[in-house]
Amino acid sequence: MNITITGRRMSVNEELHDHVDHRLANATKVFQIDPMDVEVVLRRDTRASREVSTCEITLRTKGNIIRTEATDEEIRAAIDIATAKLERQLRKYKTRVIDRRQRAPRLSEAIEQAIPDQILTDEDEFVEEDDEQLIRVKEIDLDMLNTQQALLQMDLLGHDFFLYVSAEDGLPAVMYRRNEGGYGVIRPRVEQEEG
Repeated sequence: MNITITGRRMSVNEELHDHVDHRLANATKVFQIDPMDVEVVLRRDTRASREVSTCEITLRTKGNIIRTEATDEEIRAAIDIATAKLERQLRKYKTRVIDRRQRAPRLSEAIEQAIPDQILTDEDEFVEEDDEQLIRVKEIDLDMLNTQQALLQMDLLGHDFFLYVSAEDGLPAVMYRRNEGGYGVIRPRVEQEEG
């Protein structure tokens, strides 16, 4: 497992580095996959006149991305919460992959190869429209996925929505988590030209 730890607005000493290594080793015992790359960003921010610490973990393996984030007043607590979330996400991923392999071996292999990387880097572009509003412009690569693959990737990323190209019709689609529970898909309606 390759681990990269970065501190933003804070320094990462050896003791903190060892704590992150230890917690990640425990969290990833659930599902050992090679190769596995983990990026950890530790950050301190001031919110409402108090200082908070955030730990963001992004794990990449075999084309899949699992991302967790936790905030607490203490950096060690944020690390502990984020790694516990990562362990739960890995358990969920393992269960889905094993279930799919038992039901349809070819589908799980296709999922492992077809899930796109939609995590963005620090190169995301920021555009200011006025003094009070900041808009973030993100560019992503879209791959063709079926609804099951899109649902899996959305859950692994922990997002409330996921943009992809539908394998059924080749058009862009958005999968989203419904407030009432369950999921929905938004697809464009294509009008047929009368010839």
